[in-house]
Amino acid sequence: MAEESKIDAARIAHYAAKLEYEIDSWDLRACDEEVVIVDARSPEAYEKEHIPGAIGFPYRIMTEETTTHLRRDVLYVTYCDGVGCNASTKGALNLARLGFRVKELIGGLDWWKRDGYATEGAQSRAGGVTGCAC
Repeated sequence: MAEESKIDAARIAHYAAKLEYEIDSWDLRACDEEVVIVDARSPEAYEKEHIPGAIGFPYRIMTEETTTHLRRDVLYVTYCDGVGCNASTKGALNLARLGFRVKELIGGLDWWKRDGYATEGAQSRAGGVTGCAC
């Protein structure tokens, strides 16, 4: 029985940690704290299409020097194209190493659009009626 409690505690810790480090589109939209959304892809990808209000900040240039203008009292949410891209993970890692509080957007821009949210940029698209399916 004690072994089963250890397993349950580990399982709970695992899922709690996932929620500490990841966020989905619905929760991002409904978030009641101040958030800075970071598009961690290339400037070209950002100009083509991005989440409204996001800042374009490629993970490749995130350093102590390039982040001096960023606030330390907000939550940063990084994203990239989606499942086949890891720029958001690299951006989140960079920001975390620099002492920022950060989460990664599950599914990136792809799932943002699948959930029916609008985008901005040269290839922007209007959003539709959205609702959380979970």
